[in-house]
Amino acid sequence: MSTVREMLVELTGMSEFAESIGDDVDLSASGIDSGDLVRLVLLIEQRTGVEVTAEDMDGLSTIADYERFVAERGSAAQAGGV
Repeated sequence: MSTVREMLVELTGMSEFAESIGDDVDLSASGIDSGDLVRLVLLIEQRTGVEVTAEDMDGLSTIADYERFVAERGSAAQAGGV
């Protein structure tokens, strides 16, 4: 299970995020509200060290979006960028 999926299950208690929600399904259409998204971002920042700005959040709507974002920013941070 992906890191973001694990975080979503932890935050919401909804096992659907582990099993039946596709990577490219809009999270807000899957029952995630704005408060949950903010908590998800805070958890991502805390656990991965990747900063997510409000501008970044505008472009993140699916599990795949969040996974790519964390992977790209995490790699850039390790390489000394961003």
